[in-house]
Amino acid sequence: MWLALHRRRRMLAALALGMVVFETLIVVIANTIPPTQLFGGQGGTPPGAFKAFSGSTGDVSIASYPGLLGAGLVHPFWIAMQLTVIGSLAAAAVAADVESGTIELLMVRPVSRARLLAERTAALVIASVLLNAAATGTMAAGVLLSPRLHREVPITGVFSAGLLGCGFALCLTGFALAVSALGRRRGQVVGATIALGSVGFAVNFVALAWSRAAQLRFVSPFHYYTPGDALADGTVPWVSFGVLAGAGLAGLTAAFVLLARRDLAP
Repeated sequence: MWLALHRRRRMLAALALGMVVFETLIVVIANTIPPTQLFGGQGGTPPGAFKAFSGSTGDVSIASYPGLLGAGLVHPFWIAMQLTVIGSLAAAAVAADVESGTIELLMVRPVSRARLLAERTAALVIASVLLNAAATGTMAAGVLLSPRLHREVPITGVFSAGLLGCGFALCLTGFALAVSALGRRRGQVVGATIALGSVGFAVNFVALAWSRAAQLRFVSPFHYYTPGDALADGTVPWVSFGVLAGAGLAGLTAAFVLLARRDLAP
């Protein structure tokens, strides 16, 4: 576990720093320019499709302080950093060693397949929590230091959004590790992780923008990852968190089963 984190310490440090800088920018923008002016124009209402960018199921507009801060937690930059951590460490969990031919050397040591996957999964979870903590801590500091933001966004909402972000990361982690446990190439895992993130966001966007496709939103993890709603309400949407965590645990279970039954020969 520690070796997996040590090998990627520079990448993790750079991503955490990038997350802090990005969320600081979001807080500064929210504190400088009222969201209604930024997205609402001359008293207008943002298009319905903007719901996807506020991290909300529709109750929170992006032209509000919770919606604008929520946009910082579903922005493509935020998503890209999450996918980088998950794709990188998930690929290294199994598929990278199969591709390079080092998996057989690892299995010669008295280390079971389950322990190998469990410790590398723990490293991935630690890295994801670190990234979400960097975003949550920065946003919490910005809300506490700004009376304007603090009036509109409860501090409990910031931490609720952070916990929901961990649930979202766990959802993607389970899927990525299942692909890694089954795959033979690093690129397969990275590609599948990126595909789930990008396609999931696109499906949720289309479902919110087009009423005829509304039912598709239930298959996207972004329908359940609603930081904008958490920021506005100040509470964790436990049903959505349960769906994300449940999907992640199902993926992790599948990863252990697949790894136990597969042939590790190159």
